[in-house]
Amino acid sequence: MKKHLTKRNTIIFSLGIIFTLVIGISIYLLDSKKSECNIQGIKLHGNLVTYKLPDSTEDKTSSEEVIHMIRSANDNENIKVIVIDVDSSGGSLIAGNEIDNAIKHSEKPVIAYIRDLGASASYLAISSSSRIFSSLNSEVGSIGVTASYLNEVTKNEKDGYEYERLVSGKFKDTGAVARRLTNEEREYVMKDLNYNFENFKQAISDNRGIPIEEVNKLSTGATFPGGKALDLKLVDQIGDLYDVNDYLSEFIKEPLYMCWE
Repeated sequence: MKKHLTKRNTIIFSLGIIFTLVIGISIYLLDSKKSECNIQGIKLHGNLVTYKLPDSTEDKTSSEEVIHMIRSANDNENIKVIVIDVDSSGGSLIAGNEIDNAIKHSEKPVIAYIRDLGASASYLAISSSSRIFSSLNSEVGSIGVTASYLNEVTKNEKDGYEYERLVSGKFKDTGAVARRLTNEEREYVMKDLNYNFENFKQAISDNRGIPIEEVNKLSTGATFPGGKALDLKLVDQIGDLYDVNDYLSEFIKEPLYMCWE
């Protein structure tokens, strides 16, 4: 019985050593591969938010994580250029501002390429990049601000519900879905939206070097196909990741090793 146990323990011990070696070698190979990287890829996909929970499975990108990756790439002496892969219809204007500022403060060039969508806050986020690529048919722009929502007044009336308003501060429950906006509230909300809209347009003008008069003309909230966006100077070049790689090869004059977070 003791021999049987000893043999089994020896097998378990041996398997443990093999497992540890495999894990160690895998980590070593991954670290070695990562140390070869000279291009840092960052994905800006889905809804743009300022933060998200670590275990979230929603299609979101937070400005927190993008800023962290930009800073990490700047701290890594092997990284020569940062590439941002954009496929987002927008989201938080604040998140867009935060990424825009991080790109402006990056000591290393940031190249963006828009795949399907680079719109609204996600376009603002990458508008200060050193160079912006898009495909011929990408949707680009959507410079505008919205706070639209569905109210449930008619539904609640039909279901027999009545909103009891208990607030201190006349604008405290502005936007509550259970009641309609007053004219004064609508004016108040639109004032803030227009303020943000002007800031948005000015940022695009500054980042892209487009006169504000021209930005005003194209700021209808509409997106433009990549080819038209090129004419409007919203992007710099038509192309995809292959074209980005060709551009980077000429730019850094060494073999490319791109890593994605």
